[in-house]
Amino acid sequence: MTVEAPRSPCINICSLDPQDICRGCFRSRAEIGAWTSLSAEEQWQVVERAQQRRQRMLEAARSTGS
Repeated sequence: MTVEAPRSPCINICSLDPQDICRGCFRSRAEIGAWTSLSAEEQWQVVERAQQRRQRMLEAARSTGS
């Protein structure tokens, strides 16, 4: 069974934080650069990691009142 590739998580808010994570899509600089050469399965893994980063950032912001 072939896994269908996800759409790029890019939302055109392209700005990297000091850890080289995009503030828009939460992918790393390396993940963004490699996106088109990744398999569909690898792209889904990147999407999952980006969602986890986003969730951690939101939780951190809530705990600090930001």
